[in-house]
Amino acid sequence: MLRINFDLQQLHAFVAAAERGSFRAAAEQINLSPPALSRRIENLETALGARLFHRTTREIRLTSLGRIFLDRARSALDDLESAMLSVSDIAATRTGRVTVGCVSSAAVYFLPVVVRTFTEQYPGIRLRVVDEPANQVLASVISGEADFGISFMRTQVPEIDFEHIHVDPFVLALRRDHKLAKRKTVRWADLGGERMISVARSSGNRQLLDDALAKAGMNPAIAVEVSHISTLLGMVEAGLGVAVVPRMALPAGHPTVTSLALRAPATHRTLGLITRHGSTLRPAAEIFHDHLRKALRARKAR
Repeated sequence: MLRINFDLQQLHAFVAAAERGSFRAAAEQINLSPPALSRRIENLETALGARLFHRTTREIRLTSLGRIFLDRARSALDDLESAMLSVSDIAATRTGRVTVGCVSSAAVYFLPVVVRTFTEQYPGIRLRVVDEPANQVLASVISGEADFGISFMRTQVPEIDFEHIHVDPFVLALRRDHKLAKRKTVRWADLGGERMISVARSSGNRQLLDDALAKAGMNPAIAVEVSHISTLLGMVEAGLGVAVVPRMALPAGHPTVTSLALRAPATHRTLGLITRHGSTLRPAAEIFHDHLRKALRARKAR
């Protein structure tokens, strides 16, 4: 992808010069000295790798590429101004409603922290969370029930754009007083004698794990199956067994439950934001979308 190496000041200088037909007149219009304006346009031409003006001692004229770029530059500046006014308006009024779909494993501990910081900044924006398995989150975004979603995807879906943001490893969840708890890592082969608790086979997380283990020639015995990740963690906390869960599903510093990195094989899911292909988010949804993106990237950096 071509990297954009010019700035808005250069675009403003170019449009002013093109409209006034003179570097001097354009410089007066935007309160800049003629040499400074000329440097901005020269830097813009260098960044684009093309001449935008024919220059003589008396006049400047747009080149053929300059005429094409003028239309694009005007549109870009108009779109940016519109976007800034839209965001400024929603930020000032702090109103609106956003519906977000979120896989349950991210909704238990990750999402509440993000929602708290968001509502502190935008108390007038109402949030509705559709916390469901991945396939229901996907369906809610496709149908328009949710503005966008937080999920993971196993296959590409034509109606959906998926922005990969965070790689979330699967870990072993167990009580802190468990005999394995002092280890830093554990292999799947070490779990043969453990009572395994798992979400049901209909869960997207379970399907990811089953696929990875099948490729490794493994098929661990599951003692208990549950429908929801919160139920699974409650059983682990009660000492009824151990469970393999996405790391994001576990709270930091839990007094009873801890986690170990899993090896041989190591498995993970790729979490991201999903939106309907070709759709445009409303201003309030766009603000919350950006807020979530930053939170996921911050978690990725940990």
